Formats: sequence, C-alpha cells, structure tokens
Amino acid sequence: MFYRLSGIYHTRYQTARQLWPIPADRYQIYFLLVLGLAAPFIFSNFYLSSYIMPWLILSAAALSLTLLMGIAGQLHFGFASVMAIGAYTSIHLTRAGVPLELALLGAGFMSALIGSVFGAAALRVKGLYLVMATLAMQYLVDWTIVNVPIISGGAQATLQTPATTFLFVALKSDMARYYLALLWVVFITLLILNIKRSSIGRALVAVRDKDYAAAVIGINVVRFKLVAFFTSSFLGGVTGAILAFCYYQAVTPEQFNFNISVQLVAMVLVGGLGSVLGAYLGAGFVLLVPILLTNAVIMLSGMGWLDVSTNLLAHIPLMIYGALIVGFLLFEPLGLGKIYDNIRNYLLVWPFRHSKL
Repeated sequence: MFYRLSGIYHTRYQTARQLWPIPADRYQIYFLLVLGLAAPFIFSNFYLSSYIMPWLILSAAALSLTLLMGIAGQLHFGFASVMAIGAYTSIHLTRAGVPLELALLGAGFMSALIGSVFGAAALRVKGLYLVMATLAMQYLVDWTIVNVPIISGGAQATLQTPATTFLFVALKSDMARYYLALLWVVFITLLILNIKRSSIGRALVAVRDKDYAAAVIGINVVRFKLVAFFTSSFLGGVTGAILAFCYYQAVTPEQFNFNISVQLVAMVLVGGLGSVLGAYLGAGFVLLVPILLTNAVIMLSGMGWLDVSTNLLAHIPLMIYGALIVGFLLFEPLGLGKIYDNIRNYLLVWPFRHSKL
C-alpha cells in the first residue's frame, strides 16, 4: 500500500516540519497542481469559465473565511460585503489608471480597513451578538453601494471591468483569467497552511477555544482578534476583485448580497471548520451539487421517469440538496474535510486496525 507511514523516517527537523511530510500527500499535490495547470487544455472554455473558475475563486473566498471562523473562531455573516468592497475598489482604481497588481492590493487594504472597523465589535461581543454586528456590516455596505451613485452608478447600474493586464499578460482570454484565479487560490492555500502551523495560528486557535484562558497565558487577545479580521478581510477583498475581473467581468450590487454571505458560511461549515481541504470540498458541494441535481432531475423528467408537476419539479433538487447537507453533517459533524481525514488516517495504518473510520 503506497499510503503508509512504514519506512518513512525523518532525520532532520526540516523534513519533519514539511507541509506534506508523507510522500503520498506530496504526490497528490503534484498531481492536482499539474491537473490545474493543464485544465485549459483538457476542458472546454465553457466548463473552464462556468464551473472550474468560479469554484476556484469561491474556494479562495471560503479559505479567507476559514481563517476567521475556523481558526480564529470569530463568526462572520457579512463576508460578501467584504468581497464587494474589494470588487468596487479594484474597478475604480483600474479605471483611474492604477495597474491591476496595485489595484488588487488597494482592494485588499480597503476591505481590511473597513472589515477591521466592524471586527472591532469582536473585542466586546461574541456568539450571536457578533453575528448581528457582521450582519449590520452586510446591510450597511449593501445600502451604501446601492444609494451612493459614485460607487456603483445606482441601484440598477452595472460597472464593467476595464481592459487590463496582470504581470504583463492581458486578461482577454478565459485561459489568462483562469491562471490568475489559479495563482491566487494556490497562494492563499499555502498562506493558510503556513499560518495554521505558525505561532500566530496557534495563538488564534487558543483565542478560539478560550479567549480568557489565552489571555492568562500571555496572548494578546485584542491584537490577535484584530489580526484575524484584518487578514481575513484583506484576503476576501482581493478575492472579490479577482471574482469581478476573472469571472463576472462586471459588478452589480446583487452579486454580493446576503445570500452570498450565507453560501460562504455554508461552504465553511459543510467543508469543516478550520480545514483547508474542506474549503475546496465545501465550495464544490455548495456550488456544483445543485447544478448537478437540477440537470439530473431534468434528465429524468425528460425520460418520463418523474411524472410530477412543474412546481414540484423545480423544488426537487433543493429538497435533495438539503437532505444531502443534513445527511453529511449527521454522518460527520466536522464536515467533508474530516471524512477525508478519517479515510486518510485509516489508510496510514492499513491493514491494521489502530485507526477507525
């Protein structure tokens, strides 16, 4: 069995502290990286731009929220507003002649600044009260975007993204935009993985588990909560900008409403709080499963296997989708990422029974 710990020895701290110390893990990462680089040559432009690209970008958004909710333990039900700030900021900066590379940084800092202001509520409240504070951010940003024409052009206006380049490559083709999204999601994945195993990550986990106990052992709870909100908002702002330039290529207020915030929270919860792999799995589940279920129901109805009313036919995919979410969470409350970890831990000692599913 290739997925084994037997015969793997570490004689240096550097090898033991690798992100993926087990060779089988590294082979999987290499395979996925090669597959990601080759995706434009394997899949058609339709699947690349309609399914793979939004999945990658929303996975990056889920990873940004995972840093805040899963690692730092701070609830956020207005994360779509953070992405909206980044999207609108990047468009206005590029229209003013700022290069996209600097516009992305500007979008991140603007989102981080505003997100940290609302995140300051986390210093005094927690739980449902913190949820209400982040909801206030969502509705306030929505109202500002709709009612301030200098930002969005009006409630029904659409802002087109200007033609631009990234690292001297014009973002004119689906392939160029896909590689920008891939570059960003790889960067944010490596960043979150390294944060989790750093002293900052351990401090954030301590704040998440028991903030007053963390304060007793010398951790500055106020500073680390603000760091979590600032970093997560920065990443979310850049992700919103990339979503605008690579996928939508235009921005409207409806693209970042409260429903998107709920979907992002669902991605983190279904994938598993604090799980990097779970962010990918959760984004794929929330984004792609409803599409697959709808296509399957339509196909079965066309074949005459589902003889139901049109109204019920439209709700069947949602019913199945909800049942799948409940089923997965009942089977493993820690999410899809934990299911993968259980299988992986079992294979590490197979055929022995020291690890159980």
